[in-house]
Amino acid sequence: MHPAYSVILFTTASGAGYGLLALLGLVGFNHGPASSLIFGLTAMVIALGLITIGLLSSTFHLGHPERAWRAFSQWRSSWLSREGVAAVLTYLPALLFAATWLNIIHAPGWIGPLGLITAAMCAVTVFCTAKIYSALKTIRAWNHPLTVPVYLAFALASGGTLLTAIATIFDRFQIFQVILTGAALLVLIALKFFYWRGIDSAERTHTMAAATGLGAGVRQWEVPHTSENYIMKEMGFAVARKHAVKLRGTVFLFLFITLLALAVCLISPWLSLLAAPAILFAAVLERWLFFAEAQHVVSLYYGTEKA
Repeated sequence: MHPAYSVILFTTASGAGYGLLALLGLVGFNHGPASSLIFGLTAMVIALGLITIGLLSSTFHLGHPERAWRAFSQWRSSWLSREGVAAVLTYLPALLFAATWLNIIHAPGWIGPLGLITAAMCAVTVFCTAKIYSALKTIRAWNHPLTVPVYLAFALASGGTLLTAIATIFDRFQIFQVILTGAALLVLIALKFFYWRGIDSAERTHTMAAATGLGAGVRQWEVPHTSENYIMKEMGFAVARKHAVKLRGTVFLFLFITLLALAVCLISPWLSLLAAPAILFAAVLERWLFFAEAQHVVSLYYGTEKA
């Protein structure tokens, strides 16, 4: 699949934003009001800013962005529509939580419930985003049981790394933040390893014979088009195996750099400022590979033997 930069920005920015917002909600649930107005306000602005930038960027990939509102009507059958509805609904508890957590609205009894609801809605939204891809049976690499867990783990790990960096800047660093984020990173590394190994070893069952129902021995006589069209451009993109292996290694390298920087934070918290850009770079590169390595079954009609 063609890795559209708008969709990469959408999934990485919103994922990190939802991860950060969910953790802020849990902080409010466990500890009550924000320890300082400037810390809480900065963290909330960054979280909501990343979410908003991500959601707006997702419309850039549409042929008619002005019609994006129509997607909300298909929530009964479309994960994309459900993701849109969940994203919009999340703003309500998030803004109410921010107002009470920052003591703009004095209602300390509501901080915990609103924080928990906000965290839950963040998880639901990221889950719906991941299901947009994992539900597509026409793309074998996405229709995988680890697609959703990887999205959730990346959101938690990137959000936790951002929270650790922000907390360090405002002298709110806590060891528990590093432990939680480190655990999320280890889970993420394991999930991504098994995901890549799974899609590499899985049998390619989509063939021209299976697609046409004519049995073995069917071969393509002529390609459907003599010049490049939209389908070939969007779904015919392929990354060379040797390049994919190098890029996968780079993703793991930056995830381990993030993990190492967080570990050293126990000695010098300021190294969390290195961990944040490292995991965001890993997220962008991993998401580029997620799209570039995806092979749509339609490629069978353009000369591919198996998909």
